[in-house]
Amino acid sequence: MKRLVLSALLLGLAMGSVAEAAEVVALGASNTFGRGRGSTPDGVNPGQAFPAQLERLLRSQGCRVSVKNAGVAGDTTGQMLARLPGALDKDTRVLILQPGGNDQRRGAGGDRAGNIAEIRRIATARGIKVVMLDRLGQIAGSHRLADGQHFSAAGHAAFAANLAPQVKAAGACR
Repeated sequence: MKRLVLSALLLGLAMGSVAEAAEVVALGASNTFGRGRGSTPDGVNPGQAFPAQLERLLRSQGCRVSVKNAGVAGDTTGQMLARLPGALDKDTRVLILQPGGNDQRRGAGGDRAGNIAEIRRIATARGIKVVMLDRLGQIAGSHRLADGQHFSAAGHAAFAANLAPQVKAAGACR
């Protein structure tokens, strides 16, 4: 039994286990999660959403990294702020923040800037670099879906390609 455990540990070290990988957390709403809900349910499955595509892209570039999708469809920045402590891990090095437009749609727009500032403050205090993902239409506007709010897999690929150099520069890759 001890040999089996030792062999598994050695194999994990040789393969570059996930526990050694730097962690990136993508915090946002439906365009982070991949799909919407309610009256705008369009989108992609989580395996095609930008966090999964970013992880694959970074790994193809030699980065040992895991990207956690902490997107929740419909969330406002206040809800993201409330979820932040549970989304971050002791190994989190980079936080991608995609605040979205739910604050304005839900009448909470006045708190948006303060919530974003507080998310940045908390992350920075923990030594986590923050990369913003906004202006989605400028990055992938031609890949907008029929609901006008969400994006196709090609749009999410454009987000991942846009984020990759920023995430690498923020120190996510080992």
